[in-house]
Amino acid sequence: MLMDLWNTASFRAIEITAAFERLQYVPAMLGQFGERLFPTRPVWTRDVAVHKRDNVLAIIPTSPIGAPPVELEVPPSDIRPFRTRRIAKGSTVYAEELQGILRAPQFQAVQGLQAEVARRGAIIRGDVELTNEHMRLGAIIGQVLDADGTTVLDDWFTNWGISAPTAINFELTVATTNVRLKCEQVRRAMKLAAKGGWTEGVTEVHALCGWTFYSLLTSHPNVERLYLNWQAARDLSAALTDDFTFGGITFHNYRGTDDGTTLTVPDNAARFFPVGGNDVFQRVLGPGEFDPFVNQPGREIIGITIPDRDRGAWLRTEGYQYPLYVCLRPEMLQRGVSS
Repeated sequence: MLMDLWNTASFRAIEITAAFERLQYVPAMLGQFGERLFPTRPVWTRDVAVHKRDNVLAIIPTSPIGAPPVELEVPPSDIRPFRTRRIAKGSTVYAEELQGILRAPQFQAVQGLQAEVARRGAIIRGDVELTNEHMRLGAIIGQVLDADGTTVLDDWFTNWGISAPTAINFELTVATTNVRLKCEQVRRAMKLAAKGGWTEGVTEVHALCGWTFYSLLTSHPNVERLYLNWQAARDLSAALTDDFTFGGITFHNYRGTDDGTTLTVPDNAARFFPVGGNDVFQRVLGPGEFDPFVNQPGREIIGITIPDRDRGAWLRTEGYQYPLYVCLRPEMLQRGVSS
């Protein structure tokens, strides 16, 4: 009975994948920026070549009429190979768990199995999205870690041979600190490092803040005074619950995960990154490893089903994704500390 149900069209790989993709996506904070932060590029191969090129503007010298024009010097591209990562999680539905469903008429039994697969698929999809948020956070910091929090998957400073910038001390425990000037220091450092990655009027600076940094920032006397004047005496405490813009930077009180370790920003730190920049970040999606997804462009998530063909004792559903979160301009990433 179980094998008969699982062999229906509803549980084939294409249908399961479509069902996984239809599950409601609840984006985490960084995921809400969408394509403005991480443009997605599906690729046909697991290995990708990433090229980095500095676009440096130069003043053209004057020349007499009839003289040949100055030849454009095209800077060489720094091309390096990288490999997409594999995220995979599965769940097994045992026949013993479906005693009532197996006795139901065929139509009801299929509906019952669909509901159970959807429930477990939603959990798997949620875990995949959490993993993506973990990788997004790593990319905007410059170092993507595995789930253990110590294994480095990609260090984009090391990958491109760039030293991480020194953290800017905001001196938030000093009442006389000019915090707006500190913000301008961050913006200026990011613009100078951009080399074509910054578009005036489009690119924005955002910051993920630890709890202490955010609290000291929003309660700083100079911030309160300037912000209240700018907001025409609006209620500051209400305005600063989750994020606010000051000194040309949008600061986010980054909650992360409730355990305080899986997804987090150091308590007294801030991580600054550009949104809407030019070729700063990219998200690559590689192809699947199972038919019919081999030699196909990468997809958001791939679902497959595996029946117990020997005994019909279980049915397994699995979800796969093959992402690579790339930082092409890690020199733009800035760091701050509260004191």
